Amino acid sequence: MSPVTETDEHKALRSAVAALGKHYGREYMTKAIAEGGHPDELWAEAGKLGYLGVNLPEEYGGGGGGIAELSIVLEELGAAGCPLLMLVVSPAICGTVIARFGTEEQKRTWLPGLSDGTRTMAFGITEPDAGSNSHRITTTARRDGTDWVLTGRKVFISGVDIADATLVVGRTEDARTGSLKPCLFIVPRDAEGFGRRQIDMELSSAEKQFELTLDEVRLPADALVGDEDAGLLQLFAGLNPERVMTAAFAIGMGRFALARAVEYARDRTVWKAPIGAHQAIAHPLAQAHIELELARLMMQKAAYLYDAGDDVGAGEAANMAKYAAGEACVRAVDQAVHTLGGNGLTREFGLASLITAARVSRIAPVSREMILNYVSHQTLGLPKSY
Repeated sequence: MSPVTETDEHKALRSAVAALGKHYGREYMTKAIAEGGHPDELWAEAGKLGYLGVNLPEEYGGGGGGIAELSIVLEELGAAGCPLLMLVVSPAICGTVIARFGTEEQKRTWLPGLSDGTRTMAFGITEPDAGSNSHRITTTARRDGTDWVLTGRKVFISGVDIADATLVVGRTEDARTGSLKPCLFIVPRDAEGFGRRQIDMELSSAEKQFELTLDEVRLPADALVGDEDAGLLQLFAGLNPERVMTAAFAIGMGRFALARAVEYARDRTVWKAPIGAHQAIAHPLAQAHIELELARLMMQKAAYLYDAGDDVGAGEAANMAKYAAGEACVRAVDQAVHTLGGNGLTREFGLASLITAARVSRIAPVSREMILNYVSHQTLGLPKSY
């Protein structure tokens, strides 16, 4: 596959997922959010059709594809107004890490359920004092006999209330150097000492956010995913797909908002012509479309590099894709609301809630400023400011 042109299989996947998204749509999602529930029916049907685990290995119930395919699924559901945030977390981050680095037992235990959606896994990296800075994470894991004991706190962890387990990033002490290195642990939701508190968010989302406390959580030896010494390599094997999928989330949302605005601009007539005939309305919408298309190209490149096994190239492209998509999404949503005027702030058109949601793609999972730091010193070779 070329990152520039999509294969017939990808086009078919796009249209099939778009049809599923259209069947559910924005109204279904807003109803689930209003009732404090989850989009369970959409999640279950997407799982049954093989879309949730399209990136996971076939021998464990997945589709045998990659992040390129999974990003198409999320983008098209988003464009239909019903994106599934847990797609970013459960199959993309957790499923990928387990598929690449897990033991045979971990793969057999988790991947079939993550593939068909009957099981979900949350991902715990962000901390109150470290943000997503993996070098400053203070959640520690120490050995006690053959067990591991985890202690620490996490914040802004999505979907913990519905997840069967959380893949937690902790740090262990290197026996040779004494320095701390990141390691990944599967923590079951009912583990003793594993507490959660829901964070009260202004954001309208079916997926709730939580603060987690790990108070001497005792885990068996096989809770560790991958090699204790691999550290950052394994962590970024999950974080690069997360950035690609966040780009897909943002592009889908931007496309949904833009489609609403275009439809409105075609129909709404003031004086004699539809408002879309005026360049002050038409040009900003055209710019939004161009920016979304450009962001999608970089997302496809990032997915292509990741699926081809180029982790370094994928890291740069995934960060750029996430940056570009976040900016394009915010501008598309802003322009869509502006196009509708007062109607853009009504519940009927469903755009106002996206103003807050669009900001997320600039902030999470890594802020646009940290991406600019990454590009300035990793790509351009400029000195670090920190």
